[in-house]
Amino acid sequence: MKLLDRLDQMEARILEIKEKFGDRLYIPGHHYQKDEVIQFADDTGDSLQLSQLAAKNDKAEFIVFCGVHFMAETADILTTPNQKVIIPDLNAGCSMADMANMEQTNIAWRNLTSAFGETIIPLTYVNSTAAIKAFVGKHGGAALTSSNAKEVLSWALNQKERVLFLPDQHLGRNTAFDLGIPLEKMAVWNPIKHQLEYEGSLEEIKIILWKGHCSVHQNFSKMNIDQIRKQKPDMKIIVHPECTFDIVQLADENGSTNKIVKTIENSPSGSKWAIGTETNLVYRLAKQFPDKEIISLNPYSCNCSTMNRIKLVDLYHVLEKLDQGEIINQISVDEETAKYAKLALDRMLTI
Repeated sequence: MKLLDRLDQMEARILEIKEKFGDRLYIPGHHYQKDEVIQFADDTGDSLQLSQLAAKNDKAEFIVFCGVHFMAETADILTTPNQKVIIPDLNAGCSMADMANMEQTNIAWRNLTSAFGETIIPLTYVNSTAAIKAFVGKHGGAALTSSNAKEVLSWALNQKERVLFLPDQHLGRNTAFDLGIPLEKMAVWNPIKHQLEYEGSLEEIKIILWKGHCSVHQNFSKMNIDQIRKQKPDMKIIVHPECTFDIVQLADENGSTNKIVKTIENSPSGSKWAIGTETNLVYRLAKQFPDKEIISLNPYSCNCSTMNRIKLVDLYHVLEKLDQGEIINQISVDEETAKYAKLALDRMLTI
C-alpha cells in the first residue's frame, strides 16, 4: 500500500472515530503541533488554556491531549476523576520541565532557606511537572504563564522579599526586568552543581532564577536579528519571552504564544514579521495570513523535538485502541500531588 493511501486511510478513520464518539471525545492541540495532527484538534491554544477548556468540557469522557506530558498532567489535575486524559505518545515530554526534578528542588530549597530564611516564595512556570507545581503550591507559591507572569511575580514580591523562579531562567529574568528589577539583583541557582551563581552581597538578591531553559527559544541569536535588520529593515521582530534576555531586548515586541498569534492576526495586510518561536506555529501563521510576510527568526533549528514526536499515526493508534475499548497512554496524577498542584494553579487564577 502506498504511503499516501495509508495516510488517507488513517485520516478517514480518525474522522470516523471522532464522529462516533461525538461529545464524549475532546482533542485539544497545542500551537506547536504538526499540521497533520492539529487538523483534528477541537481547539488549539496554549497549554493552560487547553487544560481549562478540557475542564469546562464536562461532556468529554476522553481527552486526547496533543501536546507534551506536563500539559496532559495539568489537564488531568483540572478535570474530573471520571474524565480520562490520554497523550498520543508517552515520550512527548518537555526538556525545560525535565530540568527541574524533585530531588534537585528539595536540595535547592534546603540550601536557599538556610541562606535566606523564610524570605523566599517559589513560583513555577506552567511548563513544569505536576510534582514541581505541587511543591510550589505546598510552600505558598503559585504557577504562572507567559501571559500573566508579571502579575504573578508582582504578587509574589508582595508576599516575600525574594522569589525562587522555576524552571525557566529566561522568562524569569525578562519578566523581573520588565518590573524594574535590575539584573544585578538576580541570581541563578545551578541545580546540577547545587550552588548559587552570584557575585555580590546575598542581601541584594531579589530573584533567584532556576538554571533551566527552552531548547527551542534559546536557539535564537543576535546574528539572526542582525540579518533581519540588514536584509529586511522594514520587518518587525516579535519573540517569546522564553528567549534570552538580549534577544528580547533587541526585538520590537515580545509576548506569549497567544500574544504572538493575536499580534499577527491584528496586524495590517502587507505587514512583515519575523517570529522567534517554534516553527510549526510560524509556518502555520504564514499559511493563514498570505497577505502578510511571515518568516521564522531562525528557520534552521527551531522545531520542538518533543512536540514533534506526536505524529498522525500516534493519534490514530490511541483513537483506534479507544474505539476497541482500550485506554492506552493515560496520564494520571496521584491525589496528593494533584491537590497541591491545583493549589498553585488556583492561586494564579485568583491573582
